Amino acid sequence: MSTQQYAVPSAMPLRTRILHYPLILAIVGILATIVPMFVTLGLSEIVPKPLRLGWPMLLSAAVAVAGYRWFVMRLERRPVTELALAGAGRELWRGLGIGVLLVVATYSILLISGAFIITGAVAPGVLLKPFPEQVMVAIFEEIVFRAIVFGMLQKFWGTKIALGVSTVIFVVAHMPNEGFSVLGAAMTAVASLALSGAYLLSGRLWLPIGLHFAWNFLCDAVFAVSVSGHAARGWLQVSTSGPAWLSGGDYGVEGSIVTGITWSMAAIALLVIAYRRGHWR
Repeated sequence: MSTQQYAVPSAMPLRTRILHYPLILAIVGILATIVPMFVTLGLSEIVPKPLRLGWPMLLSAAVAVAGYRWFVMRLERRPVTELALAGAGRELWRGLGIGVLLVVATYSILLISGAFIITGAVAPGVLLKPFPEQVMVAIFEEIVFRAIVFGMLQKFWGTKIALGVSTVIFVVAHMPNEGFSVLGAAMTAVASLALSGAYLLSGRLWLPIGLHFAWNFLCDAVFAVSVSGHAARGWLQVSTSGPAWLSGGDYGVEGSIVTGITWSMAAIALLVIAYRRGHWR
């Protein structure tokens, strides 16, 4: 466990002293990220619906990044290395690759087992519809849960506590989703560990963003199966059968034990590699 101290000199101005407390600093970082994003989404409602297809979410993602960069540079007073562009493409592609492998492995098992049955397909144009939303979700959630929550916890209390606490927070954030179950909670926890492992391994956000986006986008766009309790809207129409622990029930594929197993393997691999490379604190 880290023994880093964070006592604040009393000579500092009150505002500066307050911002040096980890919890308050994390809250400010989260607000700096999400407030501009939601303001942008809200203002986009002024534009007629036919003219706001996709771009408000992409713009909101960019604004969230800008808000986070402001927080790091102005309040933490350090370079935003976790979003540096050098090598970003390589890490992003690796994350996308891991996400694709997880989708292929998970859905192959579910299809072979008969838990998922493809019954048809709709127009392939639906494949593009989830793209802007999933870009925004991947960027926003990785900044908040990995860079801010996990990163702040690790800085002051070490990797083990950071993994545990950030995982609990990630699970709690998903509890309002429709169909949330015990298996859904376990799967969400495992996903948090895997994404934290990706962040821990690379020390940057591109790897977990790629992994997060690939999983969410492919599950949402390709297969018409509920994801994290959200409505199914994919290209391939799928019916489910068998027990909820296998098919995922109302929570969707992320409530399936198969998903839990495949993501557990990814989490273990990423965390072990990060540990062996000396990235744990």
